[in-house]
Amino acid sequence: MSRTDPSADALLTARGLHKSFGATEVLRGFDLTLHRGEVVVLIGPSGSGKTTVLRALNGLETPDAGTIMVDGGPEIDFALAASEKPRARQQKRLALRDRSAMVFQHHNLFPHLTVLENVIEGPWRVQGRPKAEAVSEALALLDRVGLGDKADARPHQLSGGQQQRVGIVRALALKPDLLLFDEPTSALDPELVGEVLLVIKELADEGWTMAVVTHELSFAREAADHVLFMDGGVVVEQGPPARLFGAPQHERTQRFLTRILRPLDGDA
Repeated sequence: MSRTDPSADALLTARGLHKSFGATEVLRGFDLTLHRGEVVVLIGPSGSGKTTVLRALNGLETPDAGTIMVDGGPEIDFALAASEKPRARQQKRLALRDRSAMVFQHHNLFPHLTVLENVIEGPWRVQGRPKAEAVSEALALLDRVGLGDKADARPHQLSGGQQQRVGIVRALALKPDLLLFDEPTSALDPELVGEVLLVIKELADEGWTMAVVTHELSFAREAADHVLFMDGGVVVEQGPPARLFGAPQHERTQRFLTRILRPLDGDA
């Protein structure tokens, strides 16, 4: 069941996103409407453009064309941005980054900082919030993901799953409107995947707005409100997980799910 009212105003709307790297066209007209409190999961083969979508929504990549509008704010037209001065383009990227936070495939923690220092870096040094406030909130967040006793540890002293949970806490500490997860479990040993997915499911149940790129299709079936299947830089098919996984309409979606889901169902 969806956690959001489909008639509610969209938190984020992306229309016609295009992005090329050299001669390779990675996005070829991507569209997305994301409502507040909604969990959208992007699936598809490697190279289909899923990560590029998240990086565009976070301001880490600048599309060549298309528009993004966040929470009814001014629409960012990337075709026009190409002719603007670098400072104006940077301001548009920062406007997206201020509203979202990314959890990466590789946790990207600063190895020379403690867990607590990693978490407060953004709220304190980037957002300019009082250090005492940032520390208090960081400790509470670490405690809620079962890492309250690891605040003074260095990243190399943690397991991969623990490091990824710190990465999630670091994103939450920024108090974003939108959480973006880029294959958050793909770099983990299989026995550590569950602990990270459990945290993400809990966040979904709490009403966080999320866009998740993942190959964990069982997670997508359980946690998503809406699933997008991408291939070749476009959305081939989309819908609620029960329909998309249970009765896909597009032949390309059917082939992908037959190849991926059959081993999963066989393990049940």
